[in-house]
Amino acid sequence: MLMIVFAMLVVLAMAGAVVAYVAFPHRGQAVPGAPWLGEAMFSARRALPDLDEDEQQLLQQH
Repeated sequence: MLMIVFAMLVVLAMAGAVVAYVAFPHRGQAVPGAPWLGEAMFSARRALPDLDEDEQQLLQQH
């Protein structure tokens, strides 16, 4: 039972982080009450690789 509760808390935290990212840093705004969170998410986004135009075209064809 304890593992289920822990797993649900992890899922809720991840969902909250996704909502916070989509609502604020993704649109270029600061997260109200937690500007450090927006900065951390923005820097994590910059660390991820981007797709080249050729790769995007290949994905769109399939």
